[in-house]
Amino acid sequence: MRYKDQRVGVFIDIQNLYHSAKHLYDSRVNFAEVVKALVQDRHLIRAIGYVVKSDTAAGEAAFFDALEKGGIELRVKDLQIFPGGVKKADWDVGMAVDAIRMAPSLDAIILITGDGDFIPLVDYLKWGMGKHVEVASFSRSTSSRLKEVADTFINLEEDKKFLLKIRKRSKRTTQ
Repeated sequence: MRYKDQRVGVFIDIQNLYHSAKHLYDSRVNFAEVVKALVQDRHLIRAIGYVVKSDTAAGEAAFFDALEKGGIELRVKDLQIFPGGVKKADWDVGMAVDAIRMAPSLDAIILITGDGDFIPLVDYLKWGMGKHVEVASFSRSTSSRLKEVADTFINLEEDKKFLLKIRKRSKRTTQ
């Protein structure tokens, strides 16, 4: 249910969408275009993207700058590397807490993720707080249960404007 004066909050699982687009389409996500299309003529309160700084930061600063220039506020945390080399990069709890904290100021909450770990969050926002919850992601990499529990599921595969082809660097040959 969408209406013009609806106050909307957008919460973006950047890593989830980034990796889905890369593996499914050999593409990058046009995050600014995704937010614009999902919000439409409604009143955007905040769009927050959750990112992890990797241990190989090549090009990462430019990517983060592009997200911010697209109107997305970033929440950033460092990649955790444990003894033995195990790496952990997870924003699920932070994203859920932010959505719950902001919910009283919102009419609709858009979660841009395909991660089924967010099912309890969707249930709580809908039934515990009376919010309209939309989930947007690439259908092939989205939990089927997450699609079911959302009030609305938006399949980002249906519009190619959300994808940007990855430019292949040409290798110069020396003679």
